[in-house]
Amino acid sequence: MLVKTYGSAILGVNALTVTVEVSVGEGVGFFMVGLPDNAVKESAQRISSAFEESGFRIPGKRIIVNLAPADLKKEGTAYDLTIAIGVLGAIGAVKPDVLERYVIMGELGLDGTLRPIKGVLPIAIEARKQQYKGIIVPAENAREAAIVNNLEVYGATSLKEVADFLNGECTIEQTVMDTRAEFARSLNSYEYDFADVKGQACVKRCLEIAAAGGHNAIMIGPPGSGKTMLAKRMPGILPPLTLSESLETTQIHSVAGLMRKEDALIAVRPFRAPHHTISDVALVGGGTNPKPGEISLAHNGVLFLDELPEFKRTVLEVLRQPMEERRVTISRAKLTIDYPAAFMLIAAMNPCPCGYYNHPTIECTCPPGSVKRYLNKVSGPLMDRIDIHIEVTPVPVSQLNKEEKAESSAAIRERVVAARTIQTARFAGNPGVHCNAQMGSKLTRQYCALTDECRNIMEMAMNRLGLSARAYDRILRVARTIADLEAAPDINPDHLKEAITYRSLDRDSWGR
Repeated sequence: MLVKTYGSAILGVNALTVTVEVSVGEGVGFFMVGLPDNAVKESAQRISSAFEESGFRIPGKRIIVNLAPADLKKEGTAYDLTIAIGVLGAIGAVKPDVLERYVIMGELGLDGTLRPIKGVLPIAIEARKQQYKGIIVPAENAREAAIVNNLEVYGATSLKEVADFLNGECTIEQTVMDTRAEFARSLNSYEYDFADVKGQACVKRCLEIAAAGGHNAIMIGPPGSGKTMLAKRMPGILPPLTLSESLETTQIHSVAGLMRKEDALIAVRPFRAPHHTISDVALVGGGTNPKPGEISLAHNGVLFLDELPEFKRTVLEVLRQPMEERRVTISRAKLTIDYPAAFMLIAAMNPCPCGYYNHPTIECTCPPGSVKRYLNKVSGPLMDRIDIHIEVTPVPVSQLNKEEKAESSAAIRERVVAARTIQTARFAGNPGVHCNAQMGSKLTRQYCALTDECRNIMEMAMNRLGLSARAYDRILRVARTIADLEAAPDINPDHLKEAITYRSLDRDSWGR
């Protein structure tokens, strides 16, 4: 007898329906075709044990399982339940006529219990797109799948429970989620707040500007000056995620298997801080079985690279294209996968190998020229994509002892949201441009026009400070953001002067 059940394969951050055809006939053996990997092939042993523990018997006949489309490689353990239900349908233990209504996915334990799987959200989205009645998944994944509206979601705990449900012998309570209510509940649950940071008013101002214009930023300062502490608070001052952005981010984390049982939706901007020993594949994604990397996990959020010069040169160089295109493309012989990667880069580094160059009280012990060599570990093309350079100095003890709290992240976020609202209106006719940092040369000339006084200031700064030519447009974009924070229609000299101070690492005098 031939029976069909339905599952899904993950391609990038999307899913593709897989038809599992099970045929039971004369002969002996369990055969699986359709490009299954080792994990899928091993499902035969898991299914056999699960059948015994659940009160079913594997028929003493030939079982052929075909995973269609047969030219697409099938990976992982999520097909266990799909195949097992197909076998039960083929031997008459489950009513075959109900199987076409559901997408069924789950990993089986040897005792017949169901274990959670990766990528449930894109699987549920594809199931609704293909107009299936519902989806049956492990109970731990049910809340995540229920984010998708107009789709019945059933969270099961065992193979026996799924079989009885399909036969109408038991009921599984349908999991129902109010997506918008869940999103609103978790929207502003940030762990870190700028109110807890003593001093560092100038650095906070820089980070506010970076958040308002979507600018990448680098903090340079001695150990213990608070660079990491400040970076962790960046997501709290960025504009809140929209529901669409939240679903995009949740899909990526679902595919990566990072969703917790209690999480149905990621409603706060992600913050990823990989260690400097990370490989280029782990950072941008890929591998033998392509998976999203750290830059995709930081999509719609912040990627924090601490100790920037300690990262391998090859790792930093692969960042350049994703930073421009806001996506990364993984190419293989048989397929090409795109992962979204619209992140804000916040980097931090010591000013020199010993860490105390320009320190107010501790003398730098580095030999001549080592400061410049240390900075040159970060390539010019990468530094060119970082708009704001922030010098961070240690906080004096007198400020640490103060009792009063600083301005909260919520108050800063209000100003950032107001500035982003101005930019949204400005770029309404420019698809793909959402903030000042994304302006090209043409838009920069259009929206960052300078008066004669401002042009004289720029010329003087370029000549006296030895700023590089690549800094010119960056300064204009940052000045435009500063003007937006003040709701000013045009860039004035004060905006320009402040923006010029945020190009420390472009100065010829740095490191000499």
